[in-house]
Amino acid sequence: MKTIGLIGGMSWESSAEYYKLINEEVKHQLGGLHSAKCILFSVGFEEIERFQSIGDWKSAGRVLANAAISLEKAGADFIVICTNTMHKVIDLIEEKIHIPILHIADTTAKQIKANSIQKVGLLGTKFTMEQDFYKSRVETYNIQVIVPEEAERAIVHQIIYDELCLGILKESSKKKYLDTIDRLVEKGAKGIILGCTEVGLLIKQQDTKIPLFDTTKIHAIESVKLALR
Repeated sequence: MKTIGLIGGMSWESSAEYYKLINEEVKHQLGGLHSAKCILFSVGFEEIERFQSIGDWKSAGRVLANAAISLEKAGADFIVICTNTMHKVIDLIEEKIHIPILHIADTTAKQIKANSIQKVGLLGTKFTMEQDFYKSRVETYNIQVIVPEEAERAIVHQIIYDELCLGILKESSKKKYLDTIDRLVEKGAKGIILGCTEVGLLIKQQDTKIPLFDTTKIHAIESVKLALR
């Protein structure tokens, strides 16, 4: 079994979910008392969020690159960045290490393709929804990506940072997300990417008929497949 290097803490709420999902999948695959070989480097999210808010992505990238260097030195065989948004700085991280990074958008896009879906809606932080680094990666798989209108994007983003990252789950916020999903479906989306690792804590497949692609779950399970390969 390979050792998974996890860069977490963005937020720790979803990082805990990664750890749980990874170990559940290892147990499912191997049975008995098997658990994952993994190393977690949890960064301080307050610092990362501050860099995000002022657009200082290079400084944020340096923090994550240093985490990746530490994980490589500790014996990790590959890296999993436990957040969608910070894949924006993946190039800054990759140039500092000699082990691969399992890209969350690639694992998600492959799942979408496996379900023969060609047009999806994307929910995430404003950075993930509005910038090109994530959408363009998914679109290389010949999948069209659409996002909510500007006012809805602001609501989706606000709920992530003010509630979900703090472990706050509100039914009123779930309704806002489901209403947004409905409008994306009206625009032709045949599936929805839960493109923030906290969104899956609030929205579950049983909440809607449209197929949901929970990036946290997909990324965690694919990391186990790579570790066991």
